[in-house]
Amino acid sequence: MTLDPVHFGGITDLVGRVSHGIDEEEHRDEALRAWETYFDPLFEDGNEILTPVGERRRYAAAIDEAGVQPDQFDTVHGLDSGTINPRAFKNGLVLDVAQAAMSVTPSDEDVHRSRTVVATVHASDETVQVPEDDTWQQKDEGFWWGKIFEAPRVDRDERAVVHALSLYLAESEHAKRLADGVDDLLVLDGPLYPKIITNWLDQSRPLSDLPLENDLVQKVVANYIGLVETFVERDVPLMGFVKNVQSRGLVRTLGRKGGPTPWNDDAAFFSQLLERRESGEEGYERRTDDLTYTNWFVSRLGYDREFSRLGDYLGVETSLDPEAYEVAFFVLYEPRSDVVYKVEMPAAFARDDAVRERVTRQVLRDVAEHAGPPPAVARADELAKIGHAEKAELIPALEEALDSEYDASYDDRRWGIE
Repeated sequence: MTLDPVHFGGITDLVGRVSHGIDEEEHRDEALRAWETYFDPLFEDGNEILTPVGERRRYAAAIDEAGVQPDQFDTVHGLDSGTINPRAFKNGLVLDVAQAAMSVTPSDEDVHRSRTVVATVHASDETVQVPEDDTWQQKDEGFWWGKIFEAPRVDRDERAVVHALSLYLAESEHAKRLADGVDDLLVLDGPLYPKIITNWLDQSRPLSDLPLENDLVQKVVANYIGLVETFVERDVPLMGFVKNVQSRGLVRTLGRKGGPTPWNDDAAFFSQLLERRESGEEGYERRTDDLTYTNWFVSRLGYDREFSRLGDYLGVETSLDPEAYEVAFFVLYEPRSDVVYKVEMPAAFARDDAVRERVTRQVLRDVAEHAGPPPAVARADELAKIGHAEKAELIPALEEALDSEYDASYDDRRWGIE
C-alpha cells in the first residue's frame, strides 16, 4: 500500500518540527578551515597519519575536456566479486557463495569468460565435514575454478563471516590467477585491502580475534598483500575504486582536535570541501561543469594504519619495504550525481610522479565520460553479479545438495528474498 497524501503530509509535518540552525555554508567553511589547518600533514599522537604526496591542493577539471582526453593505458582491467548473500539452512549450516570476474577494456572474451567461485560454509554441528585439500574444481574448459572453505566457528555473526570470506577469497584468488595477463592497470571494485575484515578488530569477540588468529582469515589478508607485491614487482599499477566512502576515521580524528565536526562521515566532509556553488535565483546552486578532486595523500588513518609503517599487517609476512604497502588515495567529487569517490593505490606507485599523474588522468577521463565509475569497474560488477533470478534458482539446488531446507524467515518470504 502506498502512502495517502494525508499520511505523506503528516510525515513531513512531523519532521519539520525538528528545530535546527544548520547552515550548510558554515559546514563548508568548517571543512575548508580543517583542510587549511590540519592536512599538511595531519598528525595524531606525534605520528603523521595523513601525508600529502606533493603539494596539498584542490583541483578542478572541466568535464567536457576531461571526458575526451586520450586513455593513459592501452588496456584497463577491472575486478569484482558478487555473492548470493548469506543463507541459513535447517541443518545448521550457514553459507555464502561468491563469484569473481575480471573485465578488460578493450574487450577480451577469454578474460570475461573466466570465473572463480568460492563457497564458504559455517557449521554448528561438529560432525559436518568440509574438504580440506587444496584442490580447485575446474569446469568450462578451465575457465571456471571453484572451491569450498570452512569458515571459523563462531557463536554469532556467522553470516558476516561467511559473506566476507566468500567475497574476498573469490576476488583475491581470481586476481592471483589472472594477474600475469594484466599488463597496464588493474582496478579493484572497492578498497585496496579487505577492510571489512580489518573492521572486525573493533568488534566484540569472537570477531575481533579472527584477523589475528584464524588461518583462513589470514589467508585472505595475505592474498591482498601478495597482490600488491606481485604488481609492484611487475611494475604494473594496481588501484581500488571506492564507490561508497563510508569511513569515519578522518572525521573522528578531526573531532579529537577539538573543532566542530558537523559531517556524518568522511564522504560528507570531502563533499563539502569539493562542491562548488554559485549564487542563483533561489540562493546557491551547484556548479556541474567541473570535476573537483584533491591531491594524493598517504594514509595511516583508521584501518589504513594496519598496512602502513605504523602497523603490523595483521601478522602476515611481507617482502617489500613497509612504505610500499601504505594506502595512498585521492578523493574525487562528481557534481552531476553529487557523489564522492575515493581512489586508492599502493604508495609504491603513488610516490612515482608519472604513475600518479597517469592514474589520475585516467580516472578523471572515465568518470567525466560516464558520470560514474570507470567502465572497467562497471563491467566487472556486471559480470560478477549474481542476479535475483539466478539466486532463486540456486536455492532449491543448494537445498538438494545439502539435503536440507533453506531456513527462510518471515521477511525472506515477505520481500521475495527466497
